[in-house]
Amino acid sequence: MTLWRGQHSLILASQSRARKLLLENAGLEFETAPADIDERAVQQDSGLTEPGEIAALLAREKALFVSLRRRGHYIIGADQTLALGSELFTKPTDKSQAFAQLKALAGHSHQLRSAVAVAHDGKLMFSHVAIAELTMRAMSEAEIAAYLDAAGEAVTSSVGAYQLEGLGVHLFERIDGDHFTILGLPLLPLFGFLRSQSLLAI
Repeated sequence: MTLWRGQHSLILASQSRARKLLLENAGLEFETAPADIDERAVQQDSGLTEPGEIAALLAREKALFVSLRRRGHYIIGADQTLALGSELFTKPTDKSQAFAQLKALAGHSHQLRSAVAVAHDGKLMFSHVAIAELTMRAMSEAEIAAYLDAAGEAVTSSVGAYQLEGLGVHLFERIDGDHFTILGLPLLPLFGFLRSQSLLAI
């Protein structure tokens, strides 16, 4: 039994393993169709600098991009930004950049802003941004290097070089924010919207 009540299948405009797992664990059947957009170009063209606004913009653009190509379907777009004060981080391109990010984050609190958007037939139907604050413990360079060796290639797949649901949990001393926001898909407001549209069975 599926909980989805839409006429056409639900589509997630992302290949994120964490986001897919969140929807699967919540009992939803869905397709994936990643949005083929240049995120950095979209961000630069917008002129936006506030992390939450950037996340909301990219989530919206991803949802709309796929929505224009998959008529009749509800499309979920999502994006996440990481900010340490006024500095905005992006996914590290290699291990050395991951090391630099972790060295900068160690001993400090940073903010994750997770945005979700829903589009249908080229129209934005819903948008929401949630915030979590994470405090990384102070670490020596040797400890950072040991974490990078243990985590392997996964460190380049997420901004901040960590996955909190995996080995990244060892890096933190405090977390303020819900699990779904941290993993990049604020489920409770998303499901609230879908329920308001009679798209979920429960």
